[in-house]
Amino acid sequence: MDLGLKNRTALVLGAGGGLGGAIALSLAREGALLAVADISLDAAEATVSRITEEGGRAIALQWDLADLDVISTNIARIEAELGSVAVLVNNTGGPPPTPAEGQKAELWVNHFNAMVLSVIKITDAVLPGMKERGWGRIITSTSSGVIAPIPNLAVSNALRMSLVGWSKSLAAEIGRFGITTNIVLPGRIATQRITFLDEQKASGEGRSIEQVSAASVATIPMGRYGEPSEYGDVVTFLASIRASYLTGSIIRIDGGMIASV
Repeated sequence: MDLGLKNRTALVLGAGGGLGGAIALSLAREGALLAVADISLDAAEATVSRITEEGGRAIALQWDLADLDVISTNIARIEAELGSVAVLVNNTGGPPPTPAEGQKAELWVNHFNAMVLSVIKITDAVLPGMKERGWGRIITSTSSGVIAPIPNLAVSNALRMSLVGWSKSLAAEIGRFGITTNIVLPGRIATQRITFLDEQKASGEGRSIEQVSAASVATIPMGRYGEPSEYGDVVTFLASIRASYLTGSIIRIDGGMIASV
């Protein structure tokens, strides 16, 4: 099946590893030109190396999403080296585990800027080009916490949920331009982030990480954690010409873990 992504420019945020890296690699395998952004330049360059080793084309950008002043400069570089962004994958890091009560205002503001406002402003920066061409894909990765809030991840639950409302609102505004915008959310995908959260839970509950992981796996109908490549391939489909009538949706990539309809 031709996904129609060859030579289309894709910007993937947080693509130095984990879910973002898997998404970038999957898009590159379909012929997309990749702008790989990450707060760590070394991590971004590592993803670029993997892409180029497979014959793809990519550039690395060091990008601190909390710094809103670098957006125009980074977008200009991408346009100069690869062309206008046709596919934007919004993928941000997550805050530390926290309860809802008693968090300092600075923590909320800092993570709002990095996780929400950055996504909105970067999307605003690429939308004019998408509208001009009459085609575009905006895919925002959030968390299963937007469906079933995760205990002790209150800041993440709240901020990522705001992106769902934004994405759904945006879909109604830009669909007539041939641009889709969707939310994807991971369940338990085997990344360093999930390992960290399992370690934190194990420490807090006085259990081993193996016990915590086993308990999580027991809630997943597929009986295992997902692979990052499985997540990346779903995002790549959403970015394709084959997903042209799919917008304003939330796609769960969770192995059936979320129990609600």
